[in-house]
Amino acid sequence: MAPEAGPLVLSEQIDHHITVITINRPERRNSFDGATAKAMEEAMDAFESDSDSRVAIIRGAGSSFSAGQDLKAAALGDFGTTERRGAFGVMGQRPSKPLIAAVEGHALAGGFELCLACDLIVASNDATMGIPEAAKALVAVGGGLFRLPKRMPYHLAMELALTGEPRSASYFAQWGLVNYVVETDSVFPTAVELARKIVASGPLAVKASTEIVRRAYDWTEETAWTRQHDYAGPAIKSEDTQEGIRAFLEKRDPVWKGR
Repeated sequence: MAPEAGPLVLSEQIDHHITVITINRPERRNSFDGATAKAMEEAMDAFESDSDSRVAIIRGAGSSFSAGQDLKAAALGDFGTTERRGAFGVMGQRPSKPLIAAVEGHALAGGFELCLACDLIVASNDATMGIPEAAKALVAVGGGLFRLPKRMPYHLAMELALTGEPRSASYFAQWGLVNYVVETDSVFPTAVELARKIVASGPLAVKASTEIVRRAYDWTEETAWTRQHDYAGPAIKSEDTQEGIRAFLEKRDPVWKGR
């Protein structure tokens, strides 16, 4: 396939602490081939290692979030996955900091599974989401089949998996899978405002809380009482915790140091 002009994934930091990661293949509806997955992995690595960046927003260039795997590339044996972070360079190994999906247009197949790899979702009121693989004799292997039934009722998740029928963002919002459904031109601003609220919290506490909530599905309650301290312990013992207490008592905004 002929190479596209420009970076396949764009990354920029706004407001000092927010990273915006843009899938930049609008001519292919932001679908993923191997090179795009590698570019996403590199963006995730940079976000993970940047101590100044506390939350990332993932969006698609143009009018679509992502159509998933680039099927033309797949027909040539070129799949959108990496050895380390897995599908689309993020689904198998997510960064320890929160991810927000800002969805406009279509988020289908792997595009929807990319949303499920994120921790919060903001979508436009005309967005369409779903896992249509089974209808094409394919299987959704980007995490959708095991993450979706953890986010919404079993029978509804099964219907989506077996029929492949896409649904509106509003449908998913009523089951709690989408945080906010807004007008198209409000998707990114709403995602940014959500990110700013996260940034206002203590960064170490945010990382610990993100990891604990992600793992809560897999822990028994008995196990969780112990395992949560693997992540909460360093945050609780940090300078930021003392700063948060002082700021509350002094009725001022805290100044976080991330340590």
